Amino acid sequence: MTVRKFIPFDDKRLRTAAEPVAEITETVRMIWDDMIETMDAMPGVGLAAPQIGIMMRLAVVDASDKRGEAIRMANPEVLHASVKMRKHDEASPNLPGVWAPVERPRAVTVRFLNADGEMEERDFVGLWATSVQHQIDHLNGKTYVDHLSPLRRKMLIQKSKKLNKG
Repeated sequence: MTVRKFIPFDDKRLRTAAEPVAEITETVRMIWDDMIETMDAMPGVGLAAPQIGIMMRLAVVDASDKRGEAIRMANPEVLHASVKMRKHDEASPNLPGVWAPVERPRAVTVRFLNADGEMEERDFVGLWATSVQHQIDHLNGKTYVDHLSPLRRKMLIQKSKKLNKG
């Protein structure tokens, strides 16, 4: 397993929808293992493959208290979202040093291809739901700052660039 490097925020791959995964192969499993290692090294609660430059619809999420409970997802899609919303400070290693509150549905039902290559539907609540939605955004070529006003987005991007010069 390897900790992968994050692509910079201005990389066009972060604005491009990732390609669907046809089947769970040994390569996919190796990518997921690297993604979990990378997510844990951040530390973070989720990671999408495009964040490390891999344009496949792969994501991992682990919002557990003790870690080691990562869920591997291929082609995740939200089937149902709660009406009740939840605000949470979100961040991304592709835009280091900044974060912003984003409001998303508090709970979601997601369908995805799991590590066994089977279609699974699972309910996520709270931080798990926030992270899953955040990763699906990445797979669709969106980042959390796309949920902000244009002015707030511009300010965060400028602040991150200033903090991470050199």
